[in-house]
Amino acid sequence: MVACIVGWSHTPFGRHQGEDVESLIVQVAGAALADAGIPAADLDEVFVGHFNGGFSRQDFPASLALQADPAMRFKPATRVENACATGTAAIHAGLRGIAAGQARLSLVVGVEKMTDVTALEIAGNLLKASYVKEEAEIAGGFAGVFGRIADLYFQKHGDQSDALARIAAKNHRNGAANPLAQMRKDLGYEFCRTVSDKNPLVAGPLKRTDCSPVSDGAAAVVLADLETALRLRKAIVFRAAEQVNDFLPMSRRDVTLFEGAAVAWRRALEKARLTLDDLSLVETHDCFTIAELIEYEAMGLTPRGEGARAILEGWTEKDGKLPVNPSGGLKAKGHPIGATGVSMHVMAAMQLSGQADEMQVKDAKLAGIFNMGGTAVANYVSILEPLR
Repeated sequence: MVACIVGWSHTPFGRHQGEDVESLIVQVAGAALADAGIPAADLDEVFVGHFNGGFSRQDFPASLALQADPAMRFKPATRVENACATGTAAIHAGLRGIAAGQARLSLVVGVEKMTDVTALEIAGNLLKASYVKEEAEIAGGFAGVFGRIADLYFQKHGDQSDALARIAAKNHRNGAANPLAQMRKDLGYEFCRTVSDKNPLVAGPLKRTDCSPVSDGAAAVVLADLETALRLRKAIVFRAAEQVNDFLPMSRRDVTLFEGAAVAWRRALEKARLTLDDLSLVETHDCFTIAELIEYEAMGLTPRGEGARAILEGWTEKDGKLPVNPSGGLKAKGHPIGATGVSMHVMAAMQLSGQADEMQVKDAKLAGIFNMGGTAVANYVSILEPLR
């Protein structure tokens, strides 16, 4: 059964003082239902994506969504978690309920409140998404993990610092046009390329501008089956939604290849009966700039080891042949873990419905989304298209 996104909402990402997981969930849940024009009483299921991992004392958030409207009381609500791919995992749970005929309408919320703990606690919480037996002692937390990946990639393919700086500069430039982004400043290539007091090395060859920020925020979508969607104001249909998991330990695979991501992309494009050339834009998981670089190769935009061409030759710029992260990506928009995957779907839906304002990619007709958990361990690809 085909499913569609029929409504959405999105808080600004950044530091939300005075807010907590509950208030963020309630805010976007109510706004998404209003955007879809759906009474809360008509919902069949609710899914809440929330990584937590120690960021919040509240570790049982599913029923907090019911507080958005008393009519949601007694609806089934479930918390979903799959590391940094938690938001898309929650969307997939909603899609499966619709595909099984158990639901016509589902509300999916992604949320994270990361800024209430110390920097040391943040680093420790994020490392819980790695293979703790072997990787928990890597210096620098998750930045250290991706710093190691960058080192390995550079050893194989040469110093790619120019390409990483171009990716950072592109995403900051795009983020400046996104009113929901955490970092709305065009930093420019020279700042991103140069090590300085304001842009120090963080881990391996990665500088501060190569790393996504610590963020609070929430996003929500309303999913509907095709029959229901056709009666509503807007509908963005899933042409494909694929999940591929790889081994958790980095020691069991070549972490410079993102093989699980490549398989997910291949399956999604085959399911949608499309090629990468058919897509108008991609929102991809640039938790670190090295991730976006490798993802160019995993999605098939360039051969292995040649990802730098895509950014150095302007292919992934907003006016390039395949715009990547016109929203600013995780790098500039922010990366509140549980909210990220839902946010990516909202950004793509805005593009496809012509509601992206200054972010708008001209004539956007098909959007690809790649959201990953860990070091390309949980890999999700969606392909979206306007239904009408």
